[in-house]
Amino acid sequence: MLIIESILINAPLKQVWDTFTDLTCWQDWSTVFSNVSSEAERLTEGKSFKFCIRPFSFPVHIEPVVKELVAGQRIVWTGTRHGITARHEFVFEEKNGKTLLTSREIFKLNRFKRLFFHIPQKRLHKLSVLMLNDLKYAVENSIIAENISESELWEKK
Repeated sequence: MLIIESILINAPLKQVWDTFTDLTCWQDWSTVFSNVSSEAERLTEGKSFKFCIRPFSFPVHIEPVVKELVAGQRIVWTGTRHGITARHEFVFEEKNGKTLLTSREIFKLNRFKRLFFHIPQKRLHKLSVLMLNDLKYAVENSIIAENISESELWEKK
């Protein structure tokens, strides 16, 4: 299953990137992610982090690993939970002072799960749209104060 969604955020790429990669503020702007925790304050290549979502009537705790992080351009994380493997990619593009953010999620079920389980694609798509809209609202309305300097941001990989 593949879910692709994009959103145009009326803010510079640096501001969108800073808000998105700062794990300490996810619970301040996201209605999709809860119980966010990590050893690092920011998304970091090679590091895992934890969060909870509710694609069903019960919560699902997820601990993905950031597989790729190209500052200001791209983040990829992957994880497996309950026989479901997911790969989530975010691509950030500057467009005339605004930011186009594209989310691509790929979900795969192991053979056993395919026989007995159905992933609710419409529900997961709604969660993706909601997460992108939450981020857009937070950034455009300066909900999250920037807490990293521009030079620090672009030096990180």
